[in-house]
Amino acid sequence: MARRIDVTGADGVRLAAWEFGDPAKAGAEGGATPDAPGVLLLHGLMGRASHWASTARRLSARHRAVALDQRGHGRSEKPPEGAFTRDAYVDDAEAALEQLALGPAVLIGHAMGALTAWQLAAKRPDLVRGLVICDMRASALGGASQREWAEWFTSWPVPFATLADVRKWFGEDDPWVERPNPARGEFYAEVMAESPDGWRPVFDPDQMLRSRETWVHDAHWEELAQVRCPALVVRGLDGELGRAEAQEMVRVLPRGQYAEVADAGHLVHYDQPEAWLAAIEPFLDSLDGE
Repeated sequence: MARRIDVTGADGVRLAAWEFGDPAKAGAEGGATPDAPGVLLLHGLMGRASHWASTARRLSARHRAVALDQRGHGRSEKPPEGAFTRDAYVDDAEAALEQLALGPAVLIGHAMGALTAWQLAAKRPDLVRGLVICDMRASALGGASQREWAEWFTSWPVPFATLADVRKWFGEDDPWVERPNPARGEFYAEVMAESPDGWRPVFDPDQMLRSRETWVHDAHWEELAQVRCPALVVRGLDGELGRAEAQEMVRVLPRGQYAEVADAGHLVHYDQPEAWLAAIEPFLDSLDGE
C-alpha cells in the first residue's frame, strides 16, 4: 500500500509524494519504523511514482521508502511554461526530503530522476547519504536528440481506444524501438488516463520536451564529480547508458561503484525487477552498515 503526502515544491508547486509500507506493521511485525533510514525514489521523464512500486515495497521493510511524482508528472501539479528548469526539479526533491524529514537519505533515480538526484547530492551533501543512478548519461545528448524526441511524440496515435492498444503500441508497434518489449507497454499504460475520446498521457508532451530541453545540451560531469557520498551506477545491458560511459562515471565519482543488469534496456527496474533489486540491495546494505 502507499500513502499520499502532499509536498510544497519550488515556487509553491504542489507535489504528490507516496510513502510505501504499512505503518501498522512497523517495528516488531517486520515493517520499517518511522525513524528508519530514508529513501527517496525519483522517476524519469514521463514517469510517475507508481513506477517504483515494486522497488519501494521491497525497501519499505527496512527503510522509509517514498516516491515522488515530480512536477508535471503523475498526480503532481503541472505548472505553466517556464517552470520546468533543472533548478526547479532539484529544489523540489530538496523540499521533499526536508518536509518529510527523510534526510540524510538514499536517492534512487532513473534517467532524468537520476540527474536530479546527483545534482541534489552535489548541492546538499548533508541531505544525501547514498545515491543510485539508473541508466542516465553524464554526457550531452545534443539538439539532434531533442528533435528526435519531438518527432517521436508526434508519432503517437493518440487518443488510444483502450489500454490494450497502449500496451500493444508501446510494447510492440512503436517504430522508434528496435524490438518488442511487453514491459515497455506496461510502463506507458501506467501513465495514461481515460478521457472522453480515449486514453491520453497524464502529462503534457510539450512540458516534457521543455523539461528535457534544460539538460540535453549540457554535460553533467562536473556535478557528478562533486558527489561525495557513495554512489552506485546501474545500467541495463541494452540501455541508453553505454558501458564505457558508465565506467567513466564511476571513475569520476569520488566513491563510485558499478553494476549492470542483463536482459534489460533503459527501463531496468521494469524489465528485470528482481535482477534490479539484486543489484542495488547489497549497496543499500553497505550504507546501512556504515
